[in-house]
Amino acid sequence: MKSNRRRDFLKSAGALGMGLFGAGHASSKSILPLEAQYGTSRNQQFNMCGYAAPKLETVRIGIVGLGMRGPGAVDRLSKIEGVEIKALCDLIPERAEKAKKSLEGTGHNPELYSGNAYSWKKMCDRPDLDLIYIATPWEWHTPMAVYAMEAGKHAAVEVPAARTLDECWQLVETSERTKKHCMQLENCCYDFFELMTLKMAREGFFGEVLHVEGAYIHDLLWLNFDKDTGYQNMWRLRENYRNGNLYPTHGLGPICQILNVNRGDQMDYLTSLSSNDFQMKKKAQELAQEDVFWTEFASKSYRGNMNTTVVKTKLGKSIMIQHDVTSPRPYSRLHVVSGTEGYAQKYPQPRVSKGHSWMKEEEMKELEKKYTPEIVLKVGELAKQIGGHGGMDFMMDWRLVDCLRNGLPLDQDVYDAALWSCISPLSEWSVANRSNSIDVPDFTGGSWKENQPVPITLAGGGTTNVRV
Repeated sequence: MKSNRRRDFLKSAGALGMGLFGAGHASSKSILPLEAQYGTSRNQQFNMCGYAAPKLETVRIGIVGLGMRGPGAVDRLSKIEGVEIKALCDLIPERAEKAKKSLEGTGHNPELYSGNAYSWKKMCDRPDLDLIYIATPWEWHTPMAVYAMEAGKHAAVEVPAARTLDECWQLVETSERTKKHCMQLENCCYDFFELMTLKMAREGFFGEVLHVEGAYIHDLLWLNFDKDTGYQNMWRLRENYRNGNLYPTHGLGPICQILNVNRGDQMDYLTSLSSNDFQMKKKAQELAQEDVFWTEFASKSYRGNMNTTVVKTKLGKSIMIQHDVTSPRPYSRLHVVSGTEGYAQKYPQPRVSKGHSWMKEEEMKELEKKYTPEIVLKVGELAKQIGGHGGMDFMMDWRLVDCLRNGLPLDQDVYDAALWSCISPLSEWSVANRSNSIDVPDFTGGSWKENQPVPITLAGGGTTNVRV
């Protein structure tokens, strides 16, 4: 099925789907046939998994979005050898100016772009940029990444990379056609325990991994309703009108790498269930009694407090992903790895088991020595000093730059960006259809059967230095 036919169908499916979902119990195929929905027979234009773009001695970067996440990226990237920050862009001029000022004395002197909602296009059109780093509100992620790739730049985009299935396909088709990388900036793939368990899995510690869990459980109720210092124009609160797992990739990315999803295994189908909303609408209504600003938000319906999505893979493995950003409970991404010979979980504290009891502190230290990956040995301590969620943000940025400079494939490709992001719209569809199962598209066009797993070494890389 050609892409324009698929997109025409998706538009009609979006209009008809919600009514069909209310019709009662029916299989996902009877509601939205897989072949029509996703075009499973699509021919892959070019396999971006394992693709090594030509080496870049200097990675010339333009960064767009300087609100919540962007300034941290500016600081981290400025410390990596072989990086030149040449352009900064934000809708609000003061943010761009502040970010540029933070670079004084670093040798970076970026040109600024701001003033209207499409200033970023002018930045992307510059011929002297190699990478566009996108840290904007979600609705802009796919349009900016697609435009950047069309303009001959690699794209690095904050999570989620896409909000709809159509956007997921746009990313895949554009990356394959232009042969430009589209990396989702899933920083949790570079956290220390997650990297350690990836190496443990690769070296057989868990035996056959049969079940994994991930989550994003983070009490953000206050931030979603902070109109003064929170998200610009309340954009993230508006996203919460959608009922499903809206932010799956933090928990999902590391466990997909452990299961070799897109690289030896593939998601088959999912089912998703949400609780009712017990807090967001109530909060909006309470605020509206004091301030008319909140009247619009008090009339809306919000996603349920807790969403639980379960995925079955082609090889029979199971994945559980949860999302809750309002309940008053401790932060957790779960990160559970369960195999035939061992078990690990990160929260509330990193623990490993080979049987009915947890390993002792001394045994954990020995495991850490044995299974610490090469990237952590190379830049782990520097990453902790520089920061960004304890250092994982910096390791992610460093690895991206080092791969581009050495002409190496990226750890996360466009198929990962699309697959991990598509959980959101698919979960919405399942929730609306009384948790019936929904088939998951294969963005790799079948190449997952031959694609090689994400490397756990720096073979051919690791040459990029850090300026502290």
